Amino acid sequence: MTQTIVPCPAALMTWVRPLWVVAAGTAAVALVFWAICWILQLLTPRVYAIARTAAKEALSQPLAYVLIAIGVAAILIFPFIPYNTFGEDIKMLKAEGLTLIKVLAVILAVWTASVSISEEVEGRTALTLLSKPISRWKLVIGKFLGVIGPVVLMFLILSPLFLGSVSYKVVYDARENALPEPRSADCLNEMIQTVPGLVLVFLEAVILASIAVAISTRLPMLPNLIICFTIYVVGHLTPLILNSAVGRFPIVGFVGNLIAAVFPVLGHLSIETAISTGRAVPSVYLMAATGYTLIYCFLALVVALLLFEDRDLA
Repeated sequence: MTQTIVPCPAALMTWVRPLWVVAAGTAAVALVFWAICWILQLLTPRVYAIARTAAKEALSQPLAYVLIAIGVAAILIFPFIPYNTFGEDIKMLKAEGLTLIKVLAVILAVWTASVSISEEVEGRTALTLLSKPISRWKLVIGKFLGVIGPVVLMFLILSPLFLGSVSYKVVYDARENALPEPRSADCLNEMIQTVPGLVLVFLEAVILASIAVAISTRLPMLPNLIICFTIYVVGHLTPLILNSAVGRFPIVGFVGNLIAAVFPVLGHLSIETAISTGRAVPSVYLMAATGYTLIYCFLALVVALLLFEDRDLA
C-alpha cells in the first residue's frame, strides 16, 4: 500500500515561506498591467474603450472560466502524480505545467480573437462601430489589446498557483523519497527557474493572438481555429526540421527556412530543454524573445489592417 504523506508544520513552512516572492511578483505584474491600461486610456481613449469592451465580452462567456477552472484543477493535481523519473519529478511537473498553461492561453487568445472580430464583422456590428469617428486601425489594435486582457487575467491566476505547486513539489518529493529536508532557498530557486518559462509561454500566446486577429478579419471562427492550430504545430516543428536538414537535405532546409521566415518559430519560446538539463534561461534570451514577439505582432497587425481595409462591411 502507498503511504499517504502528511507534511509536518516545519515542512509546510519550508515551501510556504518563499511564496511571498510570488505574491509580490504577481502584485507587481498586476500593477504594471493597470498602469498600461491607464496610460492607454489617457493617450487613446477610443482604442482603450474598444479593448475594454472586447475583454468584457470575452470574460462574459463561460469558456474563459472553464479554461481557468481546468488549469486550476490540473495544477493542484500535478504535484501528487508519480512520474517515475527516479528523482526528477520536479522537472516533469514544470514541463507539464508550462505546457498546460500555454495550451489554455493559446485557446483563449485564438477563441477570443475569433469571437471579437469575425462575429462582429459577420453580424454587421463592426459597421455600426465604424460609422462613428473610429478608424479601422484603431478597431484592429483595440481588438488585439482586448484579446490580450483575458490572457493576462488567466496568467495572473494560474501562474502564482503553478509556482506554489512547484515549491510544494520540492518538499513533497523529499519526504516521499526519504531525502533530507529541503530548505526554503531550494524551493525559491526552483520557482525562479520556472518564471522565464511563464514569460515565454505568455509571449507565445501573444504571437498567436496577433495571428488570430489578422485571420479573423477575413475568415470566421472555425477556419481561424484550424489555421492557428496548424501554425502552432508547424511553429514548434520548424527548429526540428532545420536541425534535421543541416548538411544532408538541402530542399528540406530551404523549406524549413521559408517556413521560419513566414511562420513564427515557436519552438524557440519553449524551455523544455533548459528544464530537463537544470539550466537557467539568461535574461538576454528573454529580451531577444520579447523583441521578436513585438516585431512579429507588429507585422501581423499590419497584415490585419491591410486585410481589413479592403473588407466590405456593408
